Amino acid sequence: MSKAEWETNEEIEIFREYLKIPSVHPKPDYTPCVEFLKRQAESLDLSVQVVYPANEDNPVVVLKWEGSEPELPSIILNSHMDVVPVVAEKWKHEPFGAEMDDEGRIFARGTQDTKQVGTQYLGAIRALKAEGFQPKRTVYVTFVPDEELGGHLGMREFVKDDYFKSMNVGFSLDEGSPSLDETYYVFYAERTAWPFRYKFKGTAGHGSVLLPNTAGEKLCFILNKMMDYRASQVKRLTDDPELFIGDVTTVNLTQILGGQQNNVVPAQLELIFDLRIAVDVDLEALEQQARDWCEEAGGDVEIIFERKDNFVAPTKIGPENPFWVAFEQSLTELNLKFKPQVCPGGTDSRYLRQQGVSALGFSPMNNNTPILAHDHDEFIKADVYLHGIEVYKKIIPAVANA
Repeated sequence: MSKAEWETNEEIEIFREYLKIPSVHPKPDYTPCVEFLKRQAESLDLSVQVVYPANEDNPVVVLKWEGSEPELPSIILNSHMDVVPVVAEKWKHEPFGAEMDDEGRIFARGTQDTKQVGTQYLGAIRALKAEGFQPKRTVYVTFVPDEELGGHLGMREFVKDDYFKSMNVGFSLDEGSPSLDETYYVFYAERTAWPFRYKFKGTAGHGSVLLPNTAGEKLCFILNKMMDYRASQVKRLTDDPELFIGDVTTVNLTQILGGQQNNVVPAQLELIFDLRIAVDVDLEALEQQARDWCEEAGGDVEIIFERKDNFVAPTKIGPENPFWVAFEQSLTELNLKFKPQVCPGGTDSRYLRQQGVSALGFSPMNNNTPILAHDHDEFIKADVYLHGIEVYKKIIPAVANA
């Protein structure tokens, strides 16, 4: 297709309209998104409900496609309305202009994360309804807020809501990632996030003397231990090319705090690490190791968890899970290469898995799409976007009739 044909394509027009809504942090206004989605629901003859599980500023929009056997566990097609901030001067294109170049690249914040999957779901449903298809299971299309800040005002609270409980959800699709080659990523699990802070207390005094038991010595001991652990995970990736970043524990020093001036030995210093812990790691043993290091460092070292997620069991990806079987068969019939992976970041799927819902993260963007989520000049090509609708057109009936 040419640029002119893409520009007049109904699905591209709908997508670009959605992208032009600046539902951007730090204070997103979701009202235009809600109005846009209500119009989409009307055009698709779907009922729509707006739920406010956390507060009036954070709506969850739910479109409902009634199944022929609504007593069966339902399907959720989930995406989030919010997008991360932009540094406008770093963009060559207006971040909320949804501009398209001659190659069909559509530039806007949210083209990859994740406004694209939200409207791709709708495009697939539009095509399926035009063909007269009705799902056996009820299909819900959910648009949630606050995912980019952890989903605490969105999906985390929504799964506790009576409306969610009434939905009787059995399976969910949510965001994935572009792939680095022709193989599509399918995320069936997430690592456990444990960002934590070490507080070191020690002898304070003049910088000209060698005081015993200083905070700096303890900091150095812990820093070396943590960096050794980090190096062991880097080595695992280097030694085994089959491993993905989500298969190992990532350890990153993100902040060093403390001190007053250069000739005063401080009484307290702090280190903050971001840990994303692999699904096969014993969390209790890892925490105990960190606490043992505190004692070995000389004592008076405290660990404060900035966040301490519980372990969430992966979604089963075998013949015992009929939703996985249906999803896998769909991609196979489309001749698409795919590989189950542990998601290296965090998505709303973890909240659904905590409720016993089978959840997969999947965004049908192949190696024609560089990974630009949260980056400058984020884009998706029009042909890749339209192909994604065709992929969902295959997947949705399969899982809805599983």
